[in-house]
Amino acid sequence: MLSEKRNKAVFFDRDGTLNNNGDYYVYNTGRFRFNPGVEETLKILSEKGYLLFVVSNQSGISKELYNYKDADKVNEFMKEKLSASGVRLTDILYCTHHPDQGKCLCRKPESLLVERLVSRYSVDASKSFFVGDAQRDTDAGEKAGLRGILIAPNSDLRQILKIIP
Repeated sequence: MLSEKRNKAVFFDRDGTLNNNGDYYVYNTGRFRFNPGVEETLKILSEKGYLLFVVSNQSGISKELYNYKDADKVNEFMKEKLSASGVRLTDILYCTHHPDQGKCLCRKPESLLVERLVSRYSVDASKSFFVGDAQRDTDAGEKAGLRGILIAPNSDLRQILKIIP
């Protein structure tokens, strides 16, 4: 029997990890700014054979601060900027629920969105990582079998290259 090829991957939180979230809710492309080292780090990880994913909580949608279209525009803008640097994001998923709405399985620290991507893209969780700026990010990754890497909000992403082989 042939064994299925399993991919290694790095999952990222978006706001505070990939982009500066000094304004907290980032739903406008004019306010979107990559944190230091993002493009370089993602390019290096991609060249090492990692699939790149973004999993984000976007509760501003349920709070009616912005809508799906706004969130999708920011994600497309981010993908275009990264593409111009030679980086391709494999996929982006986000949860729109706010904790006040009750518990949901897709909002980090729950792991449903991570598990969906692991399954959809045949990811080997034991060779994969979740990078985030909050404990809920790494908790979601670890629940799905990934290794969590917690970084300071809005910090230089190149620091993870010392951890990820």
